[in-house]
Amino acid sequence: VQLQASGGGLVQAGGSLRLSCAASGRTSSSRIMGWFRQAPGKEREFVAAIFWNSGYTHYADSAKGRFTISRDNAKNTVYLQMDSLEPEDTAVYYCATDGNFNSGPYYSTGRYEYWGQGTQVTVSS
Repeated sequence: VQLQASGGGLVQAGGSLRLSCAASGRTSSSRIMGWFRQAPGKEREFVAAIFWNSGYTHYADSAKGRFTISRDNAKNTVYLQMDSLEPEDTAVYYCATDGNFNSGPYYSTGRYEYWGQGTQVTVSS
């Protein structure tokens, strides 16, 4: 499975960005797609996740009310709409998906086997 993340950039506080993550390859085993982010000097943290079949979504507290995760199954693509961005949202954002044998909670990096290359989001104050 290959994941290609895109859509990052520089935006002023209060602005919006839409990230995309396109999956290709043997995606049949993928059940969940997640977005994580990592700021300099910090650990990678969970942002949002969506299940491919049901569409159920989960968000980190920091993302609730501002970010929306969605999917287009026909395109094997997941989106992260980010509104009301804050300087604290500055990070490299990664998309990830699971494989046949992954288990664990949706907010744990251990649940995910395949990772995209990351896309930089910078929010200026």
